Amino acid sequence: MQYEATSPEDYISQVPEERQATLKKLRQVINDNLPKGFEEGMQYKMIGYYVPLSTYPDGYHCTPNEPLPFMSFASQKNSVNLYHSGIYAKPELHDWFVNEYPKHCKRKLDMGKSCIRFKKLEEIPFELIAELVKKMTVDEWIQIYESRNKKQ
Repeated sequence: MQYEATSPEDYISQVPEERQATLKKLRQVINDNLPKGFEEGMQYKMIGYYVPLSTYPDGYHCTPNEPLPFMSFASQKNSVNLYHSGIYAKPELHDWFVNEYPKHCKRKLDMGKSCIRFKKLEEIPFELIAELVKKMTVDEWIQIYESRNKKQ
């Protein structure tokens, strides 16, 4: 489901009412634990967290005038999805998350490359997400991004 929102608050106000409290809590958990330097805003029609152009003027390689994306979340038809580029780009972080997940949630992990799907909103492991959010700084994300996207 896509929403034509202009701000994170606007996005949350457009999702079904029964999901709004969960999205507000998820947003708060992320903002409370987000390392210094990342910014929050709307990116790709989702609530996104990114490296601003003032910090990384090269921007995203596909769209250089777009801030370097890092993480986002969205309300989809059957789930709330958290997208974390660091999990995809850093195998150690992926392995840590996969190993920690069962300690926080009884439900089987539903995960793609960088997408974690939560179908039962009452089972979102907010403490684990808080830990995940803290694990990568802006500088580390830029370094990983550049090492994987060097122009040849």
